[in-house]
Amino acid sequence: MKGVAQVDQGFIRSEAPSDAWAEGVIVHFDPAIITLPVLVEVHLRTHSAVGTYSPDGRYRSAIYVFDPGQHSEAAKSIAQFALAQDEIARTTVLSLVGFKPSDARYQNYYRTDPERPFCRRYIDPKLQYIREHFSEIAVPSPADCEP
Repeated sequence: MKGVAQVDQGFIRSEAPSDAWAEGVIVHFDPAIITLPVLVEVHLRTHSAVGTYSPDGRYRSAIYVFDPGQHSEAAKSIAQFALAQDEIARTTVLSLVGFKPSDARYQNYYRTDPERPFCRRYIDPKLQYIREHFSEIAVPSPADCEP
C-alpha cells in the first residue's frame, strides 16, 4: 500500500493477559500518505476481525500501538467498523511491549514463492480485496505492470 515503507514480520507481545507471543507485523507508515484509521480498516476487512479462533493466543486479532494517541484512533476505528457491520469486533487494541522477528525462512514468505498453496488460498484473496476496495492506496501487482 502506498505510504507503507516497511513491514516487520514476527512475534509481538503486550501486557498481561496478552503477554504471550503472538504472530504479527509492525507496519512502518507515513501518516501523511496513509492514516492509521485506513490501515486499521484494511486490517479489519482482510483479517478475522469478528472471529474467535485463537489457539493459545498465537493468532489473536489485535492492533498493537506505540502510544495513547494511536490507541484512541485504533479503538475508534474498530468501534466504527463494528457498528457498520452490526457485529461485535473481536479485534482489540493493545500496547506493544515486545517484538522478535520471525525466522529467516518465513520472512517475505509470499514474495519468495507466491505459488505456495497457503499463499494462493489465503494471501491472494486478501491482496485482491485490497486492490478492488482500496485501489487508491494499493500498489499494483507485478502482473498489472506487465506490458
